[in-house]
Amino acid sequence: MPSLRKQLSQAFQTAFIQAGLDPKYGDVSVSDRPDLAQFQCNGALAAAKAQKKNPREVAQKILDTVELCKDRFQFSLAGPGFINIVLTDDELAQRTQEQAQDKRRMGCDVQPAKKIVIDFGGPNVAKTMHVGHLRSSIIGDSLQRICRWMLDDENNSKQLVIGDNHLGDWGSPMGMLICELKRRHPNLPYFDPAKTGPYPTESPVTMTDLEEMYPLAAAKFKADENEKADVLRATDELQKGRPGYLALWKHFVSVTRTDLERDFGSLGIQFDHWLGESFYEALMPKMIESLKKQGMTEMSEGALIIPLATTEEPELPPLILEKSGGGYLYHTSDMATVEYRVNHFKAELILYVIDKRQSLHLKQVFMASRKTGLAKNAEMIHTAFGTMNGTDGKPFRTRAGGVLKLKDLIQMVTDEAKKRLTEMDKIGEYSEREVDEISKQVGIATLKYADLKNNRTSDYVFDLAQFSQFEGNTGPYLQYAVVRIQSLINKANFIGSGSIQPPQTASERTLMLTLLRLPDVIQRAYELYEPHHLCDYGFTLSQAFNSFYNECHIISEQDPDRKASLLRLCAQTRNQLILVLRLLGIEVPEKM
Repeated sequence: MPSLRKQLSQAFQTAFIQAGLDPKYGDVSVSDRPDLAQFQCNGALAAAKAQKKNPREVAQKILDTVELCKDRFQFSLAGPGFINIVLTDDELAQRTQEQAQDKRRMGCDVQPAKKIVIDFGGPNVAKTMHVGHLRSSIIGDSLQRICRWMLDDENNSKQLVIGDNHLGDWGSPMGMLICELKRRHPNLPYFDPAKTGPYPTESPVTMTDLEEMYPLAAAKFKADENEKADVLRATDELQKGRPGYLALWKHFVSVTRTDLERDFGSLGIQFDHWLGESFYEALMPKMIESLKKQGMTEMSEGALIIPLATTEEPELPPLILEKSGGGYLYHTSDMATVEYRVNHFKAELILYVIDKRQSLHLKQVFMASRKTGLAKNAEMIHTAFGTMNGTDGKPFRTRAGGVLKLKDLIQMVTDEAKKRLTEMDKIGEYSEREVDEISKQVGIATLKYADLKNNRTSDYVFDLAQFSQFEGNTGPYLQYAVVRIQSLINKANFIGSGSIQPPQTASERTLMLTLLRLPDVIQRAYELYEPHHLCDYGFTLSQAFNSFYNECHIISEQDPDRKASLLRLCAQTRNQLILVLRLLGIEVPEKM
């Protein structure tokens, strides 16, 4: 069933059509003057201007025509043609009751089935996760959850939404690691050109080794031409299938993935696939040959390119498929990735949750994929995001100036959460294990909510002290709101029966209206790929509930029917907050 706002919009759009006007003028929005109305339709002004008519006369004609029961809705004209809409209290109670009875969807429509691939995470082999990986992981996971909810596939049994962690596991960085390891341990069997296996099943390096080796190898690669030549030779031999190098590479990937899965797991993030750059290596030659035959490519200064410049953008650089002298680039791998996702996953939409600084690269890939037909009819969207900065306004780092590892950041937020919890009166009632578990859940909520409450395209400042507060627009605040409501319900021994009655107070009315906004909010987050709308709503709902709780004496209410009605509103608020937090990837502790 459409949301309340959508139903109102549909009714007014029909009225505009019957008046011979464009239905776009019939859009209904939440009123920006709640003291005057709950909803408003302002289209009569624009419609009158287009038709050169009096706006109040147009608005009155719409009101005379709109097919909405005048016993359930109250309408009025204001100013030069604003239409104000107010639900009667009986109508408000009935709609809130219907939403409460829809325990599974809470009034949210299921969207038409669509195959969606979400590219997020994207770490690299030999590099442990750090704060730079955080935003893609958190935003991508939330979008994955939102899409699955909207497509009614939360358990992913229909495989409509596919999360793909595009691991950086190929190319010259692997050659750097091979050369660095050979320099340190030249007698390892992997470096014997006469040996073809079998090789040791246990990795010769740990994640700590890889972390220490990679920056040194990268520095040598940049500074020394002889070293660069050795690395490129090793990379070429790896890509041509030298057995020892392939065995080493598999160890590098396995060791890294074990470390990454631990870090992603600590955030509650899972992927359907880990198809790294190496997966697409074998697909690129066939793709390039096909593009050549179709006449899609050109030679330019020895490189194979796809021209992208247009009349509108004459300076747009071409996409390079093969470098001068041979060799592929990220462009080539990403083109093969598009082709695979469209052909194998049947993707209709591909979301790239990637730093906004990669916008030119992705623009080239998207344009080339469409121009060559590799994308077919699939839509590709760069769901870009900004940077997470420290309180000094610079990218978040350790006190020593290094890049902060994700596991260290998680420990920071967990420790801060534990500190906040120890300040609470009830902390003495909890076991040490319970305190540790709650601290972890609250710490992760601090981290995720601080990120997701911002428009994803904006840079933001991560202030640990502020974001770990149990007051204000924070993750712990919303968690605490749920725990507090559940405690109230338990105290009242409420089992969920009873009907929602018409509101008797302003705060009760506001809470009902806020609850009815949920379907529109999730729809907006889904259509715009912006989780922050859920954060805004969760905070608004929590505030509406606080006002309701302060004004309505729920536990002491003597009328059993009214008490049951108030408790149903409590339960519906709790259910919605739990859903919002779940779509943000945040768990709710049983206690706080």
